[in-house]
Amino acid sequence: MTADADPRPYPAALTFVLFFLVLLALHAPLLHLPYFWDEAGYYIPAARDIWLSGSLVPYSTASNAHPPLVMAYLALAWKIAGYKPLVTRAAMLAIAAFALLGLFRLARRVASTEVAIASSICTALYPVVFAQSSLAHLDLAAASLTFWGLLAYVEERRLATVLWFSLAVVTKETAILAPLALLAWELVASIESRRLGFERVRLSARRGMIYLLFPSVPLALWYLYHYHRTGLVFGNPEFFRYNVQATLHPMRILLAFGLRLWQVFGYLGLYLLTLAALMAMWLPPLADENRERPRIALHIQLAFLSVILAYVLAMAVVGGAVLARYMLPVVPLVIIICVSTLRRRVRYWRAVVGIIVLAFVAALFVNPPYGLSLEDNLAYRDYVHLHQNAEKFLEERYPRARVLTAWPASDELTRPYLGYVAHPMRALRIEDFTVEQLMSAAEFRSQFDVALVFSTKYEPPDSWFERCRLWQRWKTEFFGYHRDLPPAAAAQLLGGTLVYSDRRDGQWVGLIEMQQVQEARAAVPRKRQRAVTDEDKIFTIP
Repeated sequence: MTADADPRPYPAALTFVLFFLVLLALHAPLLHLPYFWDEAGYYIPAARDIWLSGSLVPYSTASNAHPPLVMAYLALAWKIAGYKPLVTRAAMLAIAAFALLGLFRLARRVASTEVAIASSICTALYPVVFAQSSLAHLDLAAASLTFWGLLAYVEERRLATVLWFSLAVVTKETAILAPLALLAWELVASIESRRLGFERVRLSARRGMIYLLFPSVPLALWYLYHYHRTGLVFGNPEFFRYNVQATLHPMRILLAFGLRLWQVFGYLGLYLLTLAALMAMWLPPLADENRERPRIALHIQLAFLSVILAYVLAMAVVGGAVLARYMLPVVPLVIIICVSTLRRRVRYWRAVVGIIVLAFVAALFVNPPYGLSLEDNLAYRDYVHLHQNAEKFLEERYPRARVLTAWPASDELTRPYLGYVAHPMRALRIEDFTVEQLMSAAEFRSQFDVALVFSTKYEPPDSWFERCRLWQRWKTEFFGYHRDLPPAAAAQLLGGTLVYSDRRDGQWVGLIEMQQVQEARAAVPRKRQRAVTDEDKIFTIP
């Protein structure tokens, strides 16, 4: 135990309930939203397959070989409370509350109660964590169990360490990085303990470290089961190619390494916290009652650093999409260390943390001047609302139409259980809305009646960095970057008429009616049409 760790007991169950209720209240406007992006494309269909048939390997969507724990948990929640977004969101918020409880206990154990409270608040309101808290993804759940595993590791409870890390790896396969990183750290510490000054630190490496390999056993068993069921170890070949085979170019690895460092130390306001902590290092430690405020024990900081470094390196090599949520198991560790440094050296550290929290809250609502994934702040809410309104209009006006669109809207239209349409529609899928894809689609315009076009990413307005030609070339070559044509230009290229358009904070959606539909309408007697304008929406109603 560190010199400042608080030994007083506290009600863990009550703390969990407090975290859950606060998260529930803060996310109240988001609890009924339909499913978004990867939720709709994989995790909800996979969980629904378990709910309907008990199959741990999804059959309604191509298997990505992700371990099934979270999907099984959601299936159980639906079995108890019914299949609806509210149940899904509340179930995921319970996981987020459990993550905050684990983080609170970890920070309290290695630092102090004050650091634990401040770190928990910063983590809960950090935009990526806040947005992911109610989304049906795996990363925050894996982070939750990783925090509990780190707590057991710090307290030298081997059986509990193995249990928590084993649960983490059957939540998401990349969670195996934490115990392997700790194993590497134990090896270094056992060899270099004298030179590093750890002679008086009781390291578990001196009593054997093989237990840190045990969490790999349930992961191996899952892959064996998946191979038995599908004949594939790591999921469908396209998923493996996109996330592993296509990521191994040296230049891409270097660029992804820089992006991962940015996501861990600077993304969406994190740079304020890390810079404040670095500047605080120039100040002398403060004293309380003639006793210097202690730091987190050096060997614990180095253990945390080993986990952070393992994630940065591994996620620079694998993962087709360089998503910030993949770094959720380690960003809170950075927050704990930085907050502890501020408390140790800055007299008005609470005010500094308060400013950082306000910056996090602002970043939830205000998009940055650089690119971001829509799932990293409340931009995903804008996406869902745009698609809800557009697809409701589409279903009402063109219920039997053949719709040209791209993923994930193609799933939104064909799977009513995702919450966008009441009845399945016919969708023709293209990759995106680039000039090349739309020109190819235009050659087959007779095969679709309506085109649903939308922005597939957030484009920051007038960003000097995003205008850099070299960066644009790198993004295009290594990260699949492309520019979607806006609705009016897409309508002109497809030879149709834009009948619906909506825009919100850098995102847009449009519906294009093709010529054959207009000719069919002209052949049928109808009442005089009237134009209707509703904010940014422009459409005609017969």
